[in-house]
Amino acid sequence: MTIVVHHNPACGTSRKTIELIRASGQEPVIIEYLKEGWTRPQLLALFAAAGLTPREALRTAKSPAEELGLTNPDVDDETILAAMLEHPVLVNRPIVATPKGVRLCRPSELVLDLLDTPQDNADEKP
Repeated sequence: MTIVVHHNPACGTSRKTIELIRASGQEPVIIEYLKEGWTRPQLLALFAAAGLTPREALRTAKSPAEELGLTNPDVDDETILAAMLEHPVLVNRPIVATPKGVRLCRPSELVLDLLDTPQDNADEKP
């Protein structure tokens, strides 16, 4: 099973999500989106698959969202999406894609529903 994690290594939730995936016996494909950036079709597909709007996926903490005026409820999703393309940090993380679905995994335990064997090795320490 292929698991893709859109990851920020500085994010504890993102790191914990990867640990949970690895504890299930899977090695995820990790995309560091701050380095790679996003494309419009990529974000639209991820949001559609996860059932999210750009506003719901907007990272407001430790991001320039407020400074850019994106937290104002009058700002439309198209404006938020355009800002996300320019400033990848505005996308909340981690977003995980598996054959079982796509989800914004905050908290990280939400990834367990996307795994075939979420508890394998979960209690073992490396």
